[in-house]
Amino acid sequence: MDFDFTDDQESLRDAVRRWVDKDYGFEHRRGIVKAGGFSRGAWDGLVGLGLTALAVPEEHGGMGFGAIDAMVVMEELGRGLVMEPYAQAGLMAPAVLRHAPADVQAEWLPKIAGGEALIVLAHQERGARYRLDKAGTRAEAGRLTGSKSLVPCGDQADAFIVPAETGSGLALYLVERSGAGVSSRGYSLQDGSRAAEVSFADAPATLLVGPGQGLAVLEQAIDVGIAALCAEGVGAMEKLLAITVEYMNTRKQFGVAIATFQALRHRIADVKMQLELARSMSYFASLKLGEEPAARRRALAQAKLQLCQSARYVGQQCTQLHGGIGVTDEYISSHYFKRLTAMEMQFGDSLHQLAEVSARMQDQAGVFA
Repeated sequence: MDFDFTDDQESLRDAVRRWVDKDYGFEHRRGIVKAGGFSRGAWDGLVGLGLTALAVPEEHGGMGFGAIDAMVVMEELGRGLVMEPYAQAGLMAPAVLRHAPADVQAEWLPKIAGGEALIVLAHQERGARYRLDKAGTRAEAGRLTGSKSLVPCGDQADAFIVPAETGSGLALYLVERSGAGVSSRGYSLQDGSRAAEVSFADAPATLLVGPGQGLAVLEQAIDVGIAALCAEGVGAMEKLLAITVEYMNTRKQFGVAIATFQALRHRIADVKMQLELARSMSYFASLKLGEEPAARRRALAQAKLQLCQSARYVGQQCTQLHGGIGVTDEYISSHYFKRLTAMEMQFGDSLHQLAEVSARMQDQAGVFA
């Protein structure tokens, strides 16, 4: 299979990489972390690159690009440890809104494309343990009551996409943060990014997807997020590996660079192998986003499981190869390790994805029994 990228995709990669190098350097990022983990200026930079229009259909002012283009962008954002919730607002939100009524699409998709609205998915709840079909938030007569946890930039977003139980199944609603009955409490996560606890008290909401399709559309949006996270992880691991190799070529012991030690070179070879495993599964995940739901869900669970395993191995090995400096806040590699560690918990950890893969394989075996 040909995995070469097109000239347009390479141009897109170069544009994002130049922006990251120029406007999102390590010291600039540390300043954003100290300020709370979100920068409106950095978000405007992503808007200026046209990235918020990437996944929005052309009829709503977007570019209508596909999953591979999104993968290219996420790899570069991963290399730069960009904390702004691009995958949530630029990829997952349009994936849901495409299923909304025509008037809702016409109102909100152009705002996403132009950077006028930052909309994030608010789906996690305490005690749900990554289960998408379990929601304590209730919807009645177009109003929501409940709470959501770990909402990306939840105290900065303009609106939320909220799964809620209707009594007839799970439905998806759009709730504006400025609406009555909506409150949010922001905080910083381990990797420096920003999240919030969001509560709804009889808050007015707009129906996006009814209970007949709510869970299926939510699963599709989560799969888009997993594919984006896999690509971001590949970019982060690739950059961390480069930083580690550079350090080993300059750090000397017994008068020679430690990069010449055979045992350490073998460890770097193992790190590269884990990186390539994650890369191949990232490609697999993005290519499978257009498959029918059962095959797509299995493929994305497999990709996320590989990301969890590779991220942990690469992060731990590269940190150990640095020695004590690898865990200091002043040194860049520690921030990559934190981000890779946090990735394992997003959209389901290793055990959850292993259970997902097992369940999908059993379902498939039942079909062919």
